[in-house]
Parts: sequence; structure tokens; C-alpha cells
Amino acid sequence: MAERLEGGCLCGAVRYRIEAAGAEAAICHCATCRRAAGAPSVAWATVGLAAFAWTTGAPVSHVSSPGVLRSHCAACGTSLTYRSSTDSIDVTIASLDDPEALPPTREIWLSHRLGWEAVDPTRAAFARGTTDG
Repeated sequence: MAERLEGGCLCGAVRYRIEAAGAEAAICHCATCRRAAGAPSVAWATVGLAAFAWTTGAPVSHVSSPGVLRSHCAACGTSLTYRSSTDSIDVTIASLDDPEALPPTREIWLSHRLGWEAVDPTRAAFARGTTDG
């Protein structure tokens, strides 16, 4: 059986659950993620849509760029998900109850990285998405 992980927002109004088997974890340095989170980069876990469920409350969503739907808690503002396909969803690893359970294995959109943020040389590195290095 898949490892089940739970997470949610800062205030507890919105909670979710993922089945983590097969999850992929990455740190994104793109300018859009930075602006959406107010952080130099964002760690994401990608899971199949069938492996994800909201368990408490409901987030608010907005289209942050064409084809991209992001969700966050309406009460406290915690960034929770990113969706750009019909079969997968990304959850912010830092919103997991145990963020150490899914350490990122790659860094993406390094072409957008802030010069003062260090890159872990042990992770796979990609200038843009996950297929171009």
C-alpha cells in the first residue's frame, strides 16, 4: 500500500491527503512560483490526481498563468497546490505535516534562479522544466 501523507495550511482550515508512492519532488525556481509563494523557490511534490484528496475545508483557486490553476487557503494564504494537467497535481512540500518525507531530487527552472540562492549539487538540475538540462 502507498505511503499516505497529510498536510494543510497554517491555520488548519484546509487539509489534504496524498498517496506518496510514485511521487516526484522538485524545487522550482521559476519567477511565477516565487511570486505566488513570496519565496526564493518552492518545493513541490507531484502526484497523480487520483492520489490526492482534500480532507477538510476547501481552498480558493486562481489562474496564475494560462493553463495553470493554483490554490491557497482563503483564511491564512498558505500556498497549497499547482495544477497544469488533467492527470496530476503538485502540492507544496512545506505544507506537508512531515515535509522530510519527500525530499526533492531535482531543481527546475534554474534559468530563473535568484543569484543568491544556493543550488544543491547532488540534485539533478534543469535550466527550464524537467526534460532540458
